[in-house]
Amino acid sequence: MLKNLVIIPTYNEKENIEEIIRKVFSLDISFDILVVDDNSPDLTYQIVENLQEEYRNQLFLEKRKEKDGLGRAYIHGFRWALKNEYDCIYEMDADFSHNPEDLERLFKALKNENVDMVVGSRYSHGVNVVNWDMKRVLLSYFASKYVQFITGIPIHDTTAGFVGYKKRVLKGLDLSKIESFGYGFQVEMKYKIWKKGFQIVEIPIVFTDRIRGESKMNGGIIKEAALGVLKLRLDQFLNRL
Repeated sequence: MLKNLVIIPTYNEKENIEEIIRKVFSLDISFDILVVDDNSPDLTYQIVENLQEEYRNQLFLEKRKEKDGLGRAYIHGFRWALKNEYDCIYEMDADFSHNPEDLERLFKALKNENVDMVVGSRYSHGVNVVNWDMKRVLLSYFASKYVQFITGIPIHDTTAGFVGYKKRVLKGLDLSKIESFGYGFQVEMKYKIWKKGFQIVEIPIVFTDRIRGESKMNGGIIKEAALGVLKLRLDQFLNRL
C-alpha cells in the first residue's frame, strides 16, 4: 500500500483550511496531509491544531517562524515527507483552485511504474481556467510558453502548482540547491527533474480561482520567475546543473 502525503502551504487561509482538509479526508483513496504554515497572522495554524484531535496520525502541522516563500515551504515539506517515508508526495493549494478530487487522478497516474512525476495541467488540452480575467489567463498561458521556449522542456503547464512526485524523484534532487522562493519554484523543480531524465506526464484539470481569501501573486513573484528561467538556461549552458 503506497503512502500518500498532500503538502498544503498556508499563509492566511483561515477561510479555506478546514474545508479543504475535510474534503481530502473524505476521498476514497487514503491521503495524509501536512500543512506547512508560515506563522499566519490570521491564525490558520490554530484551526489545523484543533483538527488534529479529530484526525490523529493523518493530519500534521509544521509551523515556520515567518513568511519565507512558497518554494521554501515546499522544500520544508519535502524533507519532512522523506524523513517520514512517504511513497507519493503531492503539492496542492489551500484555496480550492485545485480540486481535491483530482488527487485521486494524480495518484492513479503515479501508480504506473514508468511515471515519476505527474502534473495537473491547465493547458495540456486547451485552456482550462475558471474565474480569471483574460489578462491573467494570457499572462499565465504565455508564461508557460515562454518557459518552454527558453528551456525546451516538453510540458504545457510549466508553472502548474498541482503536482505529484514519487519518492525517488525528491531523493534524486539536491533540495538544498533549489533556489527559487516564489512561483519560479514550480518551474525550477520541473526543469531539474526533466533534466535528470525522470518521466513526467500531464493530466488535464480545471483550475478555478479562489473564492475566499486573497491571492499571494504579485509583481515580485512574476519577476523572480521570469529571471529564474533565464538563470536555469545559463546554468545548463555552463554545466552547473
